Amino acid sequence: MNNILESIKDRMRAALNYSPSYYAHGLERKDYYEWIFTHSKRLEQFRNIHKGESCFIIGNGPSLNKMDLTPLQKVHTFGLNKIYLIFERVDLNLSYHISVNPYVVEQSINNFTSLSCPSFLSFKSFCSYRKQQSNKLKVSDNLYFIRTGSEFNFSSNITANIGEGYTVTYVAMQIAFYMGFKQVFLIGVDHSFKAVGKPNEKQVLEGDDPNHFSPDYFANKEWQLPDLEGSELSYRNAKFKFERAGRKIYDATIDGKLDIFPKISYEKALEMCNEK
Repeated sequence: MNNILESIKDRMRAALNYSPSYYAHGLERKDYYEWIFTHSKRLEQFRNIHKGESCFIIGNGPSLNKMDLTPLQKVHTFGLNKIYLIFERVDLNLSYHISVNPYVVEQSINNFTSLSCPSFLSFKSFCSYRKQQSNKLKVSDNLYFIRTGSEFNFSSNITANIGEGYTVTYVAMQIAFYMGFKQVFLIGVDHSFKAVGKPNEKQVLEGDDPNHFSPDYFANKEWQLPDLEGSELSYRNAKFKFERAGRKIYDATIDGKLDIFPKISYEKALEMCNEK
């Protein structure tokens, strides 16, 4: 009973402390209240649900095409953005899914609602798309909404504002931390893109997509160019937070260009990762 009362008090304090700064995060007042009193409390069930366990965060780089992903069916996994495109060749039996980019949410919301696992979406991106649909968009039970906005903030509590850090992988790390995972293994985080333009610039990718595991990923669709420098700052913050808490992030990406986390082989990662 005390925990329930404290949870209610926390949400009341957050609502009373509402300030115009939330507009900068793309949330109007009514959307903010909706998130505080409806969606944030649904996230509490995931706190330390996997305390001491291990998981894989699956990026979307072309290196996934060099791997046998079948063993991942037995371990806890986070799939990102349009990972569902890989289901044509392998059923990953995902544990969780995450997407925050507004263009990805708009292009794939119907795919996310059909996933058999919890899907964590940016509430800001969802609200933007919902307004395009005249607020008639229904919310399926598998969708959970996180409030993102600050750039590099690493939050150990996803019922508060968490940082996007210029990459959905950074968001996944914060959710994994909140869930209590002690070891996190990265795959498919190639950290290498073929693109011309400024970081975060919106473009239409003409023709096949060379930057993801599927040529259809952003083919002839809007996307935002990667911000590798911004992503690296976020990753360093995540590394610090995990290691300060006695936890670890390993990079098992094949031929990945990221050099922040300790490198191990995919085979070794599978040996170290406990099964579900």
